[in-house]
Amino acid sequence: MLPRPRLLIVDDELLIRDLLYDFFKNRDYDIAVAENGQRALDQFAGGHFDTIILDLKMPDMDGLELAARIRATDQDVPIIIMTGYPSLDSAIEALRRRADDYFVKPFNLKQMSKAVEAALARTASKRPELSTGETRI
Repeated sequence: MLPRPRLLIVDDELLIRDLLYDFFKNRDYDIAVAENGQRALDQFAGGHFDTIILDLKMPDMDGLELAARIRATDQDVPIIIMTGYPSLDSAIEALRRRADDYFVKPFNLKQMSKAVEAALARTASKRPELSTGETRI
């Protein structure tokens, strides 16, 4: 049996965490959630994740700082940033920090799922067991 892809979902809004958790869990992903940047770093230090979906605006540590701290440890893990406060500056900074995608809330779950699948496809060469040929959408 192939291992399920592991996602880390980071958002200070419980509704968003629950929405993404339920959506991806129903598509057979292994999910971890964190309500802030520090908790996300603790989760990240405790295990491997295939993709990280994180919020840009959080009270203790914003998503750009979190992305930078994750990148200091793992240059290759895909990071998808989402925000309810989009700006050209934040989008440019997300690209500078090597975010794989940038979503504005409210986002389309099917598009988010496609972004996660694309991220997994990019990492499949590093973890061939993730390359199943299946589409999870």
